[in-house]
Amino acid sequence: MSPQRLPKTMRAVILKGVGGLDQLQVVEVPVPHPGPGEVLVKVGACGLNNSDVMLRIGGYGREDDPDASTGWKREAPSFPRIQGSDIAGIIVAVGSGIDEARIGHRVLVNPTLYLNDPEDPTAVDYLGSERDGGYAEYCAVPAGSAVTVASGLSFEDLATFPIAYLTALHMLNRARLAAGERLVVTGASGGVGSAMLQLARLRGAKAVAVVGPGKERPALELGAAAAVVRDADDLDAALRAAAGGAVDVVADVAGGPAFGKLLAALRPGGRYVTCGAIAGPVVPLDLRTVYLKHLEIIGSSYGTMSEFTELVAHIEAGGLAPLRAVTYPLERLAEAQAAFLEKRHFGNIVVTP
Repeated sequence: MSPQRLPKTMRAVILKGVGGLDQLQVVEVPVPHPGPGEVLVKVGACGLNNSDVMLRIGGYGREDDPDASTGWKREAPSFPRIQGSDIAGIIVAVGSGIDEARIGHRVLVNPTLYLNDPEDPTAVDYLGSERDGGYAEYCAVPAGSAVTVASGLSFEDLATFPIAYLTALHMLNRARLAAGERLVVTGASGGVGSAMLQLARLRGAKAVAVVGPGKERPALELGAAAAVVRDADDLDAALRAAAGGAVDVVADVAGGPAFGKLLAALRPGGRYVTCGAIAGPVVPLDLRTVYLKHLEIIGSSYGTMSEFTELVAHIEAGGLAPLRAVTYPLERLAEAQAAFLEKRHFGNIVVTP
């Protein structure tokens, strides 16, 4: 452990159970001790994500009951829980087996807790879900998850990256997006969508952003070749026109009633990849469209450790822009979640302790 004197208690926000914003409570709890192979991070900032809201409302359902109240593993989560997955901070103590030279390192934390292989994101726990996260002053994490980041960005800006950008990078890898291909990105004003616009630009792909009214210009400034309003009268035709033809890949975070139109915009042999369903998890699907067009439908969530390392390298090289929409203090986490659900922002919401 570090010789540095640490407080015995800290402020945190716990999620007491499934329900409304009243389930979030500011409390005083013991500062966690890093166990063997762990480090203790003093949280500089923690990003807010859709997964926080989904856990609070029990919004993941089950395969046999889409309305069931569950966590992301589609089973009953454990409460109380300190949420918060996108941690940027500084290592202040280490557990046994970890070099004390790591104390003082500025780090970005990979929230994906691999149960077997760090290159297999299908068998994971998740920081802020199965393990207490960063809506607190301190958080203990596996040492390998805390990646040193050589960047002059503030903790608030760094905290916009982990989940959104790792999810986006894994989606594009799963869809095998290549230079010169045409890509449609739904929810392009949100964290994952805006990350995909930047990552697609780095690959030399042509991205068409699907956004709410009034959010077209920021999407274009991020590198989208064109922007289409999500409630366009003839969405599939509008997407093909904006892309200059049928598209190769649709990267969808929305789902909902637009699902069929997105498939219609794909070329024969095209790929559809999804990581979320903020517009509705149950979608209209005509299987004839899938088999007659030889389409691929690809599910994607989280990411690998090598992808997270690649993400940090992009940040250090200045290739990715932090899109911090607004910052809230920890005590106003419920207000931050309410603002997140209103979706008037472009980019990411961040919470600071």
